Amino acid sequence: MFEGHAVNRSAAERRAATLGTRRSVKKLHQAAWLVNAIRCIDLTTLAGDDTEGRVKRLCAKARNPLAGHIKEELGISDMPLTTGAVCVYPTMVAHAVRALEGSGVPVASVATGFPTGLMPLKLRLEEIKYAVDEGADEIDIVITREHVLRQDWQALYDEVAAMREACGDAHLKAILATGDLQTLRNVYGASMVAMQAGADFIKTSTGKEGVNATLPVSLVMLRALRDYGAATGYRIGFKPAGGMKAAKEALAWQILMKEELGRPWLNPDLFRFGASSMLGDIERQLEHHVTGRYAAAHRHAMS
Repeated sequence: MFEGHAVNRSAAERRAATLGTRRSVKKLHQAAWLVNAIRCIDLTTLAGDDTEGRVKRLCAKARNPLAGHIKEELGISDMPLTTGAVCVYPTMVAHAVRALEGSGVPVASVATGFPTGLMPLKLRLEEIKYAVDEGADEIDIVITREHVLRQDWQALYDEVAAMREACGDAHLKAILATGDLQTLRNVYGASMVAMQAGADFIKTSTGKEGVNATLPVSLVMLRALRDYGAATGYRIGFKPAGGMKAAKEALAWQILMKEELGRPWLNPDLFRFGASSMLGDIERQLEHHVTGRYAAAHRHAMS
């Protein structure tokens, strides 16, 4: 399904560069797209100094991501608006589960030796099982980049399939770390193998690579999603992550999803942003829409 599949980097870059110029979303329509982006954010904290208190505050923001006066002015006070998920390290999962009880917001956990994945497979599988036992609904795994760089597709398939089994009922989001994969052809191949092995989502990056989510790389992954769906009938989700901070980026990625895959991929069951600071800028932009003034950043803190 993917060997010998050519990817034209120049064409992918040209296509991605036109997204912000060929489509313009303004005023109330822009506000609606930004509200939809909130629904698709995996609100994330993956810091070495994470604490129970920080996770609880982040979960409170996930439950109520938009200030009440902004919702009222937008006419969506009755809308049950939350973020798509909260994403934390495995040891923080139990704190998040308690803080989100009854909200319907799923808890996602990174695992498998995040961010490098350079741990023995047995230990990575145990980490997945630990996070699931703690209550995680979704697991963000990292692949072994060496398998892709060596074109050892069978090893990559076997690894992801074992992780899929370890997840049980939890959704598996496969992080490809595209900034480490060298070529767009490798990105396409890794996307295909991850989906064949049972990934529910494919994800661009850990956020820790030198290059994280970019529109050209995302375009290639979406074409893989489209080709896989056409061949199998299965819909697989997509998650760009790393380096996305501005509301205008939320618009660009949604336009990409709409044009390449269609309206169903603008819902959180098939599309997520791996971001946190982006939510603050979205809230600032929506406040500007309803008041005509920009708020100070501290008025829309994440936690």
